[in-house]
Amino acid sequence: MEESQRATESFSLVKRAKSFTHAGRGLLVFFKTTHNVWVHLTILLAAVFAGIYFRITYIDWMLLIFAAGLVLTAEAFNTAIEIDIDLTSPQYHPYARDTKDVAAGAVLIASITAAIIGIGIFGNYLVGSLMR
Repeated sequence: MEESQRATESFSLVKRAKSFTHAGRGLLVFFKTTHNVWVHLTILLAAVFAGIYFRITYIDWMLLIFAAGLVLTAEAFNTAIEIDIDLTSPQYHPYARDTKDVAAGAVLIASITAAIIGIGIFGNYLVGSLMR
Protein backbone atom coordinates (compact mmCIF):
# COMPACT_ATOMS: atom_id res chain seq x y z
CA MET A 1 0.00 0.00 0.00
CA GLU A 2 1.50 3.30 -1.11
CA GLU A 3 1.15 6.44 0.93
CA SER A 4 1.09 9.66 -0.96
CA GLN A 5 3.55 12.15 0.38
CA ARG A 6 3.19 15.85 0.02
CA ALA A 7 6.33 17.47 -1.29
CA THR A 8 7.81 19.78 1.29
CA GLU A 9 9.00 23.15 0.19
CA SER A 10 11.57 25.28 1.90
CA PHE A 11 10.39 28.23 3.96
CA SER A 12 9.96 31.43 1.98
CA LEU A 13 9.22 34.90 3.35
CA VAL A 14 7.84 35.89 -0.05
CA LYS A 15 5.34 33.01 0.03
CA ARG A 16 4.34 33.86 3.61
CA ALA A 17 3.78 37.51 2.57
CA LYS A 18 1.65 36.33 -0.37
CA SER A 19 -0.45 34.23 2.00
CA PHE A 20 -1.27 37.41 3.95
CA THR A 21 -2.22 39.07 0.66
CA HIS A 22 -4.61 36.21 -0.11
CA ALA A 23 -6.08 36.41 3.41
CA GLY A 24 -6.56 40.16 3.02
CA ARG A 25 -8.34 39.61 -0.30
CA GLY A 26 -10.53 37.03 1.44
CA LEU A 27 -11.48 39.61 4.08
CA LEU A 28 -12.39 42.10 1.34
CA VAL A 29 -14.61 39.50 -0.35
CA PHE A 30 -16.14 38.69 3.05
CA PHE A 31 -16.97 42.31 3.88
CA LYS A 32 -18.21 43.13 0.37
CA THR A 33 -20.47 40.10 -0.03
CA THR A 34 -21.77 39.34 3.46
CA HIS A 35 -24.52 41.68 4.57
CA ASN A 36 -24.82 40.07 8.01
CA VAL A 37 -21.25 40.99 8.87
CA TRP A 38 -22.39 44.62 9.08
CA VAL A 39 -25.08 43.65 11.58
CA HIS A 40 -22.47 41.84 13.66
CA LEU A 41 -20.05 44.79 13.47
CA THR A 42 -22.79 47.25 14.47
CA ILE A 43 -23.61 45.15 17.54
CA LEU A 44 -19.88 44.89 18.31
CA LEU A 45 -19.51 48.67 18.06
CA ALA A 46 -22.42 49.12 20.50
CA ALA A 47 -20.78 46.62 22.86
CA VAL A 48 -17.45 48.47 22.64
CA PHE A 49 -19.14 51.77 23.49
CA ALA A 50 -20.97 50.08 26.38
CA GLY A 51 -17.64 48.61 27.53
CA ILE A 52 -16.05 52.04 27.54
CA TYR A 53 -19.05 53.58 29.30
CA PHE A 54 -19.15 50.93 32.04
CA ARG A 55 -15.34 50.70 32.24
CA ILE A 56 -15.46 46.93 32.04
CA THR A 57 -12.56 44.87 33.35
CA TYR A 58 -9.69 43.41 31.36
CA ILE A 59 -11.24 39.93 31.59
CA ASP A 60 -14.56 41.31 30.34
CA TRP A 61 -12.76 42.89 27.36
CA MET A 62 -11.08 39.57 26.60
CA LEU A 63 -14.44 37.79 26.71
CA LEU A 64 -15.95 40.45 24.47
CA ILE A 65 -13.12 40.11 21.95
CA PHE A 66 -13.40 36.32 22.04
CA ALA A 67 -17.17 36.44 21.47
CA ALA A 68 -16.80 38.89 18.57
CA GLY A 69 -14.07 36.78 17.00
CA LEU A 70 -16.20 33.66 17.38
CA VAL A 71 -19.16 35.23 15.58
CA LEU A 72 -17.10 36.81 12.79
CA THR A 73 -15.17 33.57 12.23
CA ALA A 74 -18.39 31.55 12.07
CA GLU A 75 -19.85 34.05 9.61
CA ALA A 76 -16.69 33.92 7.46
CA PHE A 77 -16.81 30.10 7.34
CA ASN A 78 -20.51 30.29 6.50
CA THR A 79 -19.75 32.67 3.64
CA ALA A 80 -16.95 30.44 2.34
CA ILE A 81 -19.25 27.41 2.42
CA GLU A 82 -22.03 29.31 0.63
CA ILE A 83 -19.60 30.46 -2.10
CA ASP A 84 -18.37 26.89 -2.57
CA ILE A 85 -21.87 25.37 -2.65
CA ASP A 86 -23.04 27.99 -5.17
CA LEU A 87 -20.10 27.00 -7.38
CA THR A 88 -20.31 23.23 -7.02
CA SER A 89 -24.10 22.87 -6.90
CA PRO A 90 -25.65 25.69 -8.94
CA GLN A 91 -28.94 23.81 -9.28
CA TYR A 92 -31.08 23.11 -6.26
CA HIS A 93 -30.09 20.01 -4.34
CA PRO A 94 -31.36 19.07 -0.88
CA TYR A 95 -27.82 18.30 0.35
CA ALA A 96 -26.63 21.72 -0.81
CA ARG A 97 -29.51 23.30 1.08
CA ASP A 98 -28.68 21.23 4.18
CA THR A 99 -25.02 22.24 3.97
CA LYS A 100 -25.90 25.94 3.80
CA ASP A 101 -28.45 25.61 6.61
CA VAL A 102 -26.01 23.82 8.91
CA ALA A 103 -23.37 26.50 8.26
CA ALA A 104 -25.94 29.22 9.01
CA GLY A 105 -26.87 27.29 12.16
CA ALA A 106 -23.23 27.48 13.26
CA VAL A 107 -23.41 31.27 13.00
CA LEU A 108 -26.59 31.20 15.07
CA ILE A 109 -24.86 29.09 17.75
CA ALA A 110 -21.93 31.53 17.83
CA SER A 111 -24.29 34.52 17.98
CA ILE A 112 -26.31 33.04 20.84
CA THR A 113 -23.08 32.27 22.68
CA ALA A 114 -21.90 35.86 22.16
CA ALA A 115 -25.25 37.21 23.33
CA ILE A 116 -25.04 35.13 26.52
CA ILE A 117 -21.50 36.42 27.12
CA GLY A 118 -22.71 39.99 26.49
CA ILE A 119 -25.63 39.57 28.87
CA GLY A 120 -23.27 38.14 31.47
CA ILE A 121 -20.89 41.07 31.13
CA PHE A 122 -23.27 43.99 30.71
CA GLY A 123 -26.11 42.63 32.81
CA ASN A 124 -23.79 42.73 35.80
CA TYR A 125 -22.85 46.37 35.12
CA LEU A 126 -26.46 47.41 34.41
CA VAL A 127 -27.68 45.88 37.66
CA GLY A 128 -24.79 47.52 39.50
CA SER A 129 -25.58 50.94 38.05
CA LEU A 130 -29.29 50.58 38.87
CA MET A 131 -28.51 49.65 42.48
CA ARG A 132 -26.59 52.88 43.11
